[in-house]
Amino acid sequence: MKIGIIGASGKAGRDIFAEAVRRGHETTALVRDANRAAEVLGSDAAVLERDAFDLTQADLAGFDVVVNAFGTTPDQAFEHVDLARHLVETVDAQEPRLVFILGAGSLRTGEDRHLFVEDIAESPGSEAWIAIPQAQLRELKYLRDIQGVNWVGISPGALFEPGPAAGVRLGKDELLADEAGNSRTSTGTMAIAVLDEIEDPAHRNTRFCVVDG
Repeated sequence: MKIGIIGASGKAGRDIFAEAVRRGHETTALVRDANRAAEVLGSDAAVLERDAFDLTQADLAGFDVVVNAFGTTPDQAFEHVDLARHLVETVDAQEPRLVFILGAGSLRTGEDRHLFVEDIAESPGSEAWIAIPQAQLRELKYLRDIQGVNWVGISPGALFEPGPAAGVRLGKDELLADEAGNSRTSTGTMAIAVLDEIEDPAHRNTRFCVVDG
């Protein structure tokens, strides 16, 4: 399968790239800096050096799946929605399939099923970075309103950090946690969930979540 990964040299993207290569897929890093990608992914990694907002229909047409693991700084968080819109408007109908790595803020939690982003907003120091989960919530809302494009979104747990896979536990729109109340997703776990979904699609035009299991 031909897989393109936007943000392949970033926190989530690098493990997704490695897992796709490990499984034998024809995998291309779609990145702004080819030198940086070579440092992170290896000099033999297939790279298309392109700003994500400059990707054209011709660029994307050769892929079966494009994974959006794009990351931003808080002051540029609005680009999450902008890039989702650009990809949706650029792909040719149902191909390639779009896979979006979303945030945990759009998940539901508590007995009243409030959005987790509300809890994030109450965390000390969150004002410095809450623009990102807020933007990713808007991104999901945008995706849920579109038609005619084959997409899926995947959200991690409350804590999303680099690390090897630690089991895979899937859910839908609820923030998952273990018996101790921990809600964690390693980048390795996310990579496995992404590739499992690519190889054996179980979700269409919806979002699901994954935590270490």
